[in-house]
Amino acid sequence: MISRGIIFGALLSVAPALAQSIAEKVEVCAGCHGQDGKPKDKTIPVIWGQQAGYIYIQLRDYKRGDRKNETMQPIVSSFEKDDMRAIAEYFAKKPWPNLGQPRSPKHVAQRALSAEHSVGCTGCHLEQFQGDGTTPRLAGQSQEYLAKTIADFRTRARGNNPGMTDLMRATSPDDLAALAEYLAGL
Repeated sequence: MISRGIIFGALLSVAPALAQSIAEKVEVCAGCHGQDGKPKDKTIPVIWGQQAGYIYIQLRDYKRGDRKNETMQPIVSSFEKDDMRAIAEYFAKKPWPNLGQPRSPKHVAQRALSAEHSVGCTGCHLEQFQGDGTTPRLAGQSQEYLAKTIADFRTRARGNNPGMTDLMRATSPDDLAALAEYLAGL
């Protein structure tokens, strides 16, 4: 008997090649990133309302192999530059979903803001952590995704932004955990 996981994996690897229109390609994306912008797996990022330039760069990096993910790489392998731009614009125009995450407690917020002042997150991600252009929005992203991304930068599992790797490795794990909790609640 074939498991559902194997069938789903096979469909994901074939789906991009079969998807002809941007609408069909976007549907493939929504399978993991959520029909309503809320991924069921909280380690998958929210892309609704994310910066178009950032989405495009991530798609490009998956296609080139600069960013690794066994699900994403087969999906984007058939995408052309115009496809990636159109997909990025499509998701950027969607409203950012409310994940219903609570605000961080005051002591966590204070630790996060102290860490932010040391790291300088707002220098790129802007004052309200909204991002701009090719810099991602962090405010309201799932805490689980933020924590996973931080860990991936620290371990160099995510290598498409060496500057972020350096910053994450230079910051204490407790400060980074506070930042993830704080950002998720914004």
